[in-house]
Amino acid sequence: MIRFENVRKRYPAGKEALSGVSFSLEKGEMAFLTGPSGAGKSTLLKLVALIERPTRGTVLVGNQNTSRIPRRRIPHFRRRIGIVFQDHKLLDDRTVFDNVALPLLIASLRHRELERRVRAALDQVGLLEYEKSSPLSLSIGEQQRVGIARAVASRPELVIADEPTGNLDPELSLNIMQLFERFNKVGVTLLIATHDLELIDKLDHRRLCLDQGKVVNKPQLNTDC
Repeated sequence: MIRFENVRKRYPAGKEALSGVSFSLEKGEMAFLTGPSGAGKSTLLKLVALIERPTRGTVLVGNQNTSRIPRRRIPHFRRRIGIVFQDHKLLDDRTVFDNVALPLLIASLRHRELERRVRAALDQVGLLEYEKSSPLSLSIGEQQRVGIARAVASRPELVIADEPTGNLDPELSLNIMQLFERFNKVGVTLLIATHDLELIDKLDHRRLCLDQGKVVNKPQLNTDC
């Protein structure tokens, strides 16, 4: 599903965020991306979602070389990917239902199918009864679950998440990870960036460690992996 081949990413200011990264994530696999702040986790996820492009090397997502996807085709490419942010990025002036529906509206889904998918996604995260509520009326954990519902409503093959439990307490964090596991059990591929090592130690999934822009097979004692 994802393959990086000797990928480098250097930003205009000169900082090399990724340096020769190579790894693969198989279809239907769930993995955690770990490492200290500044290690390149967010940059790696941005390359997967085509928010950024590599400076060198090859990024393959679903057998597509992202470097060969023209700018006009990027929105179509992203329809296959669900993205979960740490700060939810919900629109406060829209209801929970409308927030989840947004990517489906962009994809021009028919109204009846849109309604069905939005309600199914909200039901999966346990928030169907809040569909008419404002995100501001929800707890932080509930807002994060709305963000997850929005990411999965389009039935993506791949979900990427950048520190999805960073603002949550341990119990809520575990609930969110167990929710991701439920999606994985029905075939969704997941790559989740997190610094919460205590949490992922409780879960039996592969771990990819980044340190100073490189994949580390044998993390040093001073790395957050």
